[in-house]
Amino acid sequence: MRKLMKLSLQSIALLAGITLFSCANQTKEKSTAEAKSATESCDGCTETVCCSSEQKAESTLAKVQEKEVQAYYFHGTRRCATCEAVEKVTQETLTEKYPEVVGFASINREEEKDHPLIEQFKISGQTLLIKKGEELIDLTNVAFLNARSNPEKLKQKIVETVEELIKK
Repeated sequence: MRKLMKLSLQSIALLAGITLFSCANQTKEKSTAEAKSATESCDGCTETVCCSSEQKAESTLAKVQEKEVQAYYFHGTRRCATCEAVEKVTQETLTEKYPEVVGFASINREEEKDHPLIEQFKISGQTLLIKKGEELIDLTNVAFLNARSNPEKLKQKIVETVEELIKK
């Protein structure tokens, strides 16, 4: 009986060690991937920690503003499932349908308090805007009503809005 208990304890210890090793490797791989992503997301930087948040915001803003139509999603740091769904559905729709025509930026209004668009559009909460020239269309209500419960309806509204703006 003691031999059986000793073997069981050894087996448990072995499994625990394997699990810890596996988790450590996954964490290391994730950290490496995140560092690589951070490096690749910054223009001209070759360091893992590069540009200031202001420089990143300016770079993103410049890329988005190069496009004929711009879409901006403003959100807070703590995000609910609906908030995340609004961003995901919007980004997927624009990437699938209009990769060359519409620029998309997701802006954390709490971390990027000094972002020029926050003041320009007087943003105070989660907001989804689509813009061309001086025309600005607010899709926030439609987005939050449908992103999780009826994403196809949100996609359709985004497409209709972009098509309307492209025609102008």
